[in-house]
Amino acid sequence: MNRRFPLAGLLRLRHAEQDRAAASLAAANDRVREAADARIAARRTLEDTGIAMPIQDAATLSAVAAARAATRGMLQELDAVVQNRRVDADRAQDEYTAARRSALGLEKLEEQHGTRVAAEELRTEQTVLDEIAARGRVEGGAR
Repeated sequence: MNRRFPLAGLLRLRHAEQDRAAASLAAANDRVREAADARIAARRTLEDTGIAMPIQDAATLSAVAAARAATRGMLQELDAVVQNRRVDADRAQDEYTAARRSALGLEKLEEQHGTRVAAEELRTEQTVLDEIAARGRVEGGAR
């Protein structure tokens, strides 16, 4: 029996694909976290823009209103970014799952191959031991 797993090259390729997909997934998850953190920071900024001093003129009131409106707009944009990045992360998760599934099938075949090789080696060893024992009985009986 062939001692080397015949699909070892393909298995290495599948593991490389799995590693690449895992790296893409990690990067996508990092981007989701970064966008979520930016959104949280913008949300805090919006909440923290409470008026520390009284507004005394219309220009200050307009500036505060414009700042709050800009922050709300930024929050909406960040929500869209977070959503897009989550979609990308979900896609990366699907790619990783598919790559893992491909590698897993080959890993199971490799394990079965190893089991068959080990069984064949044990059979061969047992045959040799049986022949040695049989020779010993023949030689011992002839004396």
